[in-house]
Amino acid sequence: MLISTKGRYAMRFMIDLAQREEGDLVSLREIAECEGISLKYLEQLVRPLTQAGLIKGIRGKNGGYCLAKPTEQIKAGDVLRAVEGTTVPVACSALESGCERGFECNAVRFWAGLDRVIEEYVDGHTLADLAKH
Repeated sequence: MLISTKGRYAMRFMIDLAQREEGDLVSLREIAECEGISLKYLEQLVRPLTQAGLIKGIRGKNGGYCLAKPTEQIKAGDVLRAVEGTTVPVACSALESGCERGFECNAVRFWAGLDRVIEEYVDGHTLADLAKH
C-alpha cells in the first residue's frame, strides 16, 4: 500500500485540528501556513473528510473547520480511508469483493494477512494518540 500525498496531508491536517482546543474553528489558510501545505490542496481534502463525518465546517467571517468527533473517536484508518478510499495493500479483488480464483490462489491468504495487519495498525491509533507527539 502506498499512501499518496493526499493521505499524508490529510493526516497532518487532522492532527493539526486535534492539537487545537476542542470546538475551536480554524481557517484553512491558517492550517496551510502552519503545515506548509498549499491552500488549494487542503480545499480538496475538506470534502471527503466532511462527507466521512470527521470534520465540520462553518462558513462566514468567523467560520472555519473543526473536528466533528472527539479525538479519541477518530482513528488514523478513518482519515486514510476517507481520502484514499481503501487501505488494501494490493489490487486483489479477492480481498475486497471476492473473485473466482480466490479459493485456488496461493497468494490470497498472504495478502489477506497483510491487509489485517495494516487495518489493525491504522485503526489502532487515534488522533488523540497522534496529537500527543
